Amino acid sequence: MATVQNHLYSIRDLADEFDITTRTIRFYEDKGLISPERHGQKRIYHKRDRTRLTLILRGKRLGFSLEEIQHLVNLYETPQDQVPQLEEYLETLRSHKSTLAQRKQDLEKTLDELTQAESDCAEQLQRLLNK
Repeated sequence: MATVQNHLYSIRDLADEFDITTRTIRFYEDKGLISPERHGQKRIYHKRDRTRLTLILRGKRLGFSLEEIQHLVNLYETPQDQVPQLEEYLETLRSHKSTLAQRKQDLEKTLDELTQAESDCAEQLQRLLNK
């Protein structure tokens, strides 16, 4: 159904383009992140829905929660001054990056502790086997 002139897409068109399932698209619809036009049981997606889906999937790849994604996607709905939108997006990115950096640090510490525990255990086992 994809037509370049009208920017109309079926659920299958979008699923194929973004390599996701139709169930995933319906999930985002149920959460209010996208809202296709309906003709009976048939969903008709417009360029706006495709753009929103692009932003949703980008937010997901960046590890944002659905609430954060909803907020960020809605920022792009207001075509007024982009400065506040970009400032808010930048703050969200920085906050998320900081959270991930802390998690990374915690994981590195845990891995170091596991490596030490593994080494201690192997040494103790070796001593017991050599008796």
